[in-house]
Amino acid sequence: MGLVIDLFEKSKYAYLTAPAQQSGVPQPALEQPVPENVSVIPLPVPSSISTPSMDVRTAMENRITRRKYSQQELTLNELSYLLWITQGVKSVTDRPATLRTVPSAGSRHAFETYLLINRVESLDPGVYRYSALKHCVYPFNMEVNINETLTTACKSQSHVRTSAATFFWVAVMERMAWRYSERAARYVLLDAGHVCQNLYLAAESIGCGVCGIAAYDDDLTNAALGLDGVNELVVYAATVGKR
Repeated sequence: MGLVIDLFEKSKYAYLTAPAQQSGVPQPALEQPVPENVSVIPLPVPSSISTPSMDVRTAMENRITRRKYSQQELTLNELSYLLWITQGVKSVTDRPATLRTVPSAGSRHAFETYLLINRVESLDPGVYRYSALKHCVYPFNMEVNINETLTTACKSQSHVRTSAATFFWVAVMERMAWRYSERAARYVLLDAGHVCQNLYLAAESIGCGVCGIAAYDDDLTNAALGLDGVNELVVYAATVGKR
């Protein structure tokens, strides 16, 4: 937790003695905007996706960390399902706030999802960003060597290189700090656990394995994803692939 708190202390909210919300500061956007000049790729509507039946107890008892994956690609339906389960927006309240498939302190939902795509049906390899409000993805970094760059940033863990996809959860600290000031850092870390656990259980139900990753070089990973590492930073990651 120390690193995130240290970084938060460098952010523009560190000087506040009370939450920005109480000081009349406008609420941050619920999500980073989708750039106008990108080719948006709509994802299958979650309600239209059929998944194998598996009760929660079975998913929890069968769940283990898996680092070895087959060469089988994920379908776009499966990627859509995993994104929906980890960050899907069920509704937007009048406050406004998003109510999602995972809990978050004060419904602040500080995360943006970046995806290193290696083997997903109809998606070229590269880094994509997920828009939870629009339930779509769009290309973010399609450099040929981005897989190796991120694998190296993740301490050269081979399951990043060989995954069908690797999820990177990026905290927008402003979104949480607006309401919780200096406690934002710890709440973001708690929220990350909720998100990754949902990924583990959902992946189990569709024949996939997951490995959560906290061992990565912060500077290299943030730089590879174009983040400043202070107001936006990678908090957690996880590889996914077919068993």
